[in-house]
Amino acid sequence: MSDRLFAVGAVSAALAVLLGAFGAHALKVRLAPEQLATFETGVRYQLFHALGLLAAAWAVGRYGPGPAVWGGWLLLLGTVLFSGSLYLLSLTGVRGLGLVTPFGGVAFIVGWALLALAALRGPLT
Repeated sequence: MSDRLFAVGAVSAALAVLLGAFGAHALKVRLAPEQLATFETGVRYQLFHALGLLAAAWAVGRYGPGPAVWGGWLLLLGTVLFSGSLYLLSLTGVRGLGLVTPFGGVAFIVGWALLALAALRGPLT
């Protein structure tokens, strides 16, 4: 499981860099400043949580499956919901997509809390 989380984290980080470059070059001239700022927020959160996925993969190896695995998958779900909704909102202008964003934020919070729980339970013996 840690291998999958690590691979997903690495792919998510690569995708965040790609989307960041796309936003900085291709979208800069096409989007209004506030739309571009929304897109960039999505990229920033995706990159932070891609690193979180790498940490979750490490945590699974150190603390075992359970909270660390669930935490990692919730960070991924949060990325899809939070960053994904911001990408779509900035590109389409459909304001209703903003209703999805807080669910991603909650997934982030619970994911990080589960990683903390895994650490508090201690390493595998």
